[in-house]
Amino acid sequence: VDSSELALKIADKNAFRQAVEKAGPVILEPIMKVEISVPDEFQGVCLTLINKRKGVVEDSVAQSGYAVITAAVPLANMFGFSTDLRSSTQGKGEYSMEYSEHKPVLPNIQEELVKDYREKKAAEAGK
Repeated sequence: VDSSELALKIADKNAFRQAVEKAGPVILEPIMKVEISVPDEFQGVCLTLINKRKGVVEDSVAQSGYAVITAAVPLANMFGFSTDLRSSTQGKGEYSMEYSEHKPVLPNIQEELVKDYREKKAAEAGK
C-alpha cells in the first residue's frame, strides 16, 4: 500500500517497454502463394514481374505451350499485378493466389514503418 496508482502505472509502462526492447519484435506480412499461367513466350516477362514484386519463384513447369509458375509474393506487392500481367502478356496471362504464411518484413521496411508510425503518433500528440 506504499505505492500510488500513478507509480504502479509508470512502473507497468516501463516494464512493458523494457520487455519489448529485449524481445526484438519484428513486423510480419502476409505471403501469398501465386500461380501464374502464361503462354511460353511470356515466361521471361512473367518472371521479371515476380522479381519486381520481391517474389520468390518456387517452381516453373511447361505444359502444352503454357508456362505455369508458382511463386511466394508479399500481399502488399500484389496490388496492381493483374493489370501488369494482362498488359505484359497481351491479355493472355492468368493468375490465382491464396494465403500461404506470415514472414518478417525486410529490416529496412520495418525501420521505415516504425519511423512513419512514430511521426504519426508525435503529430497526433501535438494536436
